[in-house]
Amino acid sequence: MSEPNDAGIDVDEYEDVWVFVEEHAGEVMPVSWELLEEGKQLSEKLDQDLVALVIGEDLDDVAEAALERGANRVLVADDPVFEPYRADPYGAQFRAMVENRKPTIVLIGGTHTGRDFAGRVAVPTHAGLTADVTEIDVDDDGLLQARRPAFGGDILATILCEDHRPQMATIRPGVFEAGDRDPTVAFDADSITDVDVVVDESDTVSEVLEREIGDTADITEAERIVAVGAGVEGDLEPALELAESIDAKLAASRAAVDEGWVDGSRQVGQTGKTVRPELYVAVGISGAIQHLEGMNKSGTVIAINNDPNAPIFEHADYGIVGDFAAVCPDLAETLASDERTEVTP
Repeated sequence: MSEPNDAGIDVDEYEDVWVFVEEHAGEVMPVSWELLEEGKQLSEKLDQDLVALVIGEDLDDVAEAALERGANRVLVADDPVFEPYRADPYGAQFRAMVENRKPTIVLIGGTHTGRDFAGRVAVPTHAGLTADVTEIDVDDDGLLQARRPAFGGDILATILCEDHRPQMATIRPGVFEAGDRDPTVAFDADSITDVDVVVDESDTVSEVLEREIGDTADITEAERIVAVGAGVEGDLEPALELAESIDAKLAASRAAVDEGWVDGSRQVGQTGKTVRPELYVAVGISGAIQHLEGMNKSGTVIAINNDPNAPIFEHADYGIVGDFAAVCPDLAETLASDERTEVTP
């Protein structure tokens, strides 16, 4: 029989890989399915179950979808108190489930919701929490290897949590690929467990009075992206017109965000978001490694830069040396023409 370590925790009491499936009004955040697919690899290496955790209201369809995407079991906390999202009931419910069921690894999408309540679970349970993770694995001892950018993205740090459990991580959306849903998966009533809801409205100190929607563009799900860098010198109009003509989302390098030209929610790179569109047009972006790390899984890459030696050209399928203000309109006309079917290298 194992004994508690110096931190007072018996790590052998903890097992299974948990993935938080985030949903709002029945719509599941895509990062949840990405984490289920990646969590499947971890659970297989550990020879443990992959467990999906769903919190919200009217969750039957979401629970079944989690099983069809690879979860061995689903834990469901279904109650009106969880809709719309508030950090205090979510955090209290999640904490109770962690303390009662003792998972060894917990993966949470690095969304606004995930980042908001993860600390409410990790701190009181004395768990180890690594934020903004871009790579995960487990070593031979079953330790979660959570890798994340550090020192402004100059290095990739591997974080281990040897003494505390669970090992928690918030994962950046878009860094993994979601698996396909298999509607033929067989499961029974025991596959879905309704857990006790430990909070009610009287326990909740917050109240949603009004919801104001700001810049909600989710560039991680965009099929086409036009990204601007320092080279545009604040002139976004040509890139915006190009994006509109090909139905693309606007994104930016860190330099453009730091200058205040583009909102930080649209930043691509190690310190921004990871994207994998079918088409990525880099306008005035030099091609620093920190930026490339966020878009190197794109399909076709077109680079526009007036510097023929810009590093971005080494990572592009098509490179155009010239003034972006002149090139963007011509490229928009070419890509948006009726003769175009698809862009491939």
